[in-house]
Amino acid sequence: MKNIITLCILNLLFYVAPSFAGDRLLATGGVTQIEGSAGGGLNPWALISGYGTDTQIGASAYYTELRTNGGFELSSGGVSVGLYNRVEVSLSQQKFGLSNTVPGESIRLDSLGVKVRVLGDAIYDQDNWIPQIAAGIQIKHNEDFSFVPKSLGAKKSSSVDMYVSATKLYLAAINGRNVLLNATLLATEANQFGILGFGGDKHDGYRLEPAVSLALMLTDNILLGAEYRAKPDNLSGPKEDDAKDLFVTWFPIRNLSVTAAYVDLGNIADKDNQRAWYLSGQISY
Repeated sequence: MKNIITLCILNLLFYVAPSFAGDRLLATGGVTQIEGSAGGGLNPWALISGYGTDTQIGASAYYTELRTNGGFELSSGGVSVGLYNRVEVSLSQQKFGLSNTVPGESIRLDSLGVKVRVLGDAIYDQDNWIPQIAAGIQIKHNEDFSFVPKSLGAKKSSSVDMYVSATKLYLAAINGRNVLLNATLLATEANQFGILGFGGDKHDGYRLEPAVSLALMLTDNILLGAEYRAKPDNLSGPKEDDAKDLFVTWFPIRNLSVTAAYVDLGNIADKDNQRAWYLSGQISY
C-alpha cells in the first residue's frame, strides 16, 4: 500500500509541479536523506528541498531501496515541500525488514520533518565565508515499538530529533568543478535512526552527534560524495556503530536524479559488519 501511495504522489508531481517549478541551480536541493529531509543519503543539509527560489515553491518526492549483506531490507519513501527557499516540510516512512533475525517481520518508522533556513545562502554568497545555516526537527514514531525495540531495551516509541546544519557550495573550486561541504550536529536519542525505538537501558536521553558530508560535481550532471554520521549507543545488547557511505548521483534531466551508494551501517542487532548497496530515485521541482 505504501508503494502505491508513493507512486501516486510521484505521478501527481509530474503533472502538477511544473506550475510552480523552481529556478535554482541543478542539484542545489540536494537529494533526500533516510528520514526524508533534503541532504545526502545519511545526513540532513542546510539546503531546502526542491528548486524554488525565495519567490517560489519547490517540491521533491523520493523512493529508496537497500538490502544489507545480512539480509536486512530497508524501503523508504516520502515527499517534501520547500517554501520560498526558507522553510521545508517533509513526510516519510521507512520499513525495515528484519531478515532471519525475526523471520517475516518488519518495523515501520514515520518521520515528519520541518527545517528553517536561518541565515546565509549556500550558492549565492560566494563572496564571504558564511555558510547557509538551517535548523530542523524530525518528529519520529515507531509503529512497531512493542514488538522488537521494546524487547531490546528501548524506552520510547516516539521522539524528536533536533539538528543544526551548515552547508557551503564552492563554485568552480577544484579544476573548475563545484564542491559542497556540510556539517550537521544532531541532538538525538534514536536507536538505528529510530527503527529500534528511542533511548535504552544503557542510556536514556539525548546525545549530541556530529555528521559531515563532502560532494564534488564530477561533470555537469554527476555528483560524487561521501558522508559520516555518528549515532548514540543506548542499548546494552548489540553495539550500535556509526554510519558511513559513498554515493554517486546522476541527474539525467534537471528534475530527476538517481543515486547509487555503498553504505556501511556496522553492527545491526545480531549481525556484524552490515554493508549494503542502495538505490534511490528522486523527482524535484
